[in-house]
Amino acid sequence: MGFLDIRNVTKSYGAVEVLHQVDISVQEGEFLVLVGPSGCGKSTLLNMIAGLEGITSGEIAINGRVVNAVHPSKRNIAMVFQSYALYPNMSVAQNMTFGLEMHGVPKPERDKALKDVAALLQIEPLLDRKPGQLSGGQRQRVAMGRALVRDPDVFLFDEPLSNLDAKLRVDMRTEIKKLHEKLKTTVVYVTHDQIEALTLSTRIAVMNGGYVQQLGTPQEVYDDPANVFVASFMGSPSMNLIPARLRLNGQAAVEIADGAGQPVALPLTGTPGGAQDGDALLFGLRPEALTDTEGADRHARNIVTFRNPVDVVEPAGSDTFVTTTLGGKDAISRMRADTRLTPGQTCDFAVNMDKAVLFDPRTEQRLRLT
Repeated sequence: MGFLDIRNVTKSYGAVEVLHQVDISVQEGEFLVLVGPSGCGKSTLLNMIAGLEGITSGEIAINGRVVNAVHPSKRNIAMVFQSYALYPNMSVAQNMTFGLEMHGVPKPERDKALKDVAALLQIEPLLDRKPGQLSGGQRQRVAMGRALVRDPDVFLFDEPLSNLDAKLRVDMRTEIKKLHEKLKTTVVYVTHDQIEALTLSTRIAVMNGGYVQQLGTPQEVYDDPANVFVASFMGSPSMNLIPARLRLNGQAAVEIADGAGQPVALPLTGTPGGAQDGDALLFGLRPEALTDTEGADRHARNIVTFRNPVDVVEPAGSDTFVTTTLGGKDAISRMRADTRLTPGQTCDFAVNMDKAVLFDPRTEQRLRLT
């Protein structure tokens, strides 16, 4: 049993079920991120935890108490919205303590909570200003401060950084991460940005079509995706998914076509259970597992090299992304920043087969090696 338990929860609007038996247990102090594309059900689930949406079936429990029928104000949760939802006619200090005042918290306690949280978020100079006098990042800090003064059981964040520019989003991600490390609060955070999900979370629930596709640590979700959707959604650039064939003549291998359409055999460390020679596969490879020979992982046990033409070269500061053709599709390789390649040139590519994953192209589910 966790600190926040979501037990077989469904949500329907009329005859349409939009959330399907979601089952997640969040431990105290954990940072859970719900991530997925627009319309996948992540914000609906967050609103059900908050009590802003009703539950069609199942249970939600916070700190051992089932809250299905409990009013949002009685759930001891605090929510940070995408729009900040600050009162424009109130000062920063008044915005932060208004909820405490409404709950009858004595003024000395309100003042102490305000002082502590303002110091934590480094917004003491802003306390007398109105929201209209603040930048986007400052308003986001105030919205977080309003939640923090409540000292709730669970913090809920609904895409809080999506209105900020790219650099400020990175800065605020760091601030939220540091805040969680310091306070050890229980957080459920909704985003469509998989980089936010990977950098902030202790665990990620990847959602699509109202289903939890995979629940795991950032490393599990990134390195060990359960299906094609998770593999392609998580990571930037996303995982290369290359049409291939299984070969079982001698050592098991994946056979792909190179840029000229010629077969290239890539030895496997095992065999997919129940698979037959010649079976169609989707061969999954992260860009960093397809690189130049100099940049290949020195600790890898199974590195395979082959020559292939370079189609596109994209310098990206700390990395260079090189596009080549494998299996008739574009495949992105992550190479070193000082890589000197030009389109049309032939290059030695190194494949780290320790990082390779296989999928059934019909079911799009992961095939495990035995």
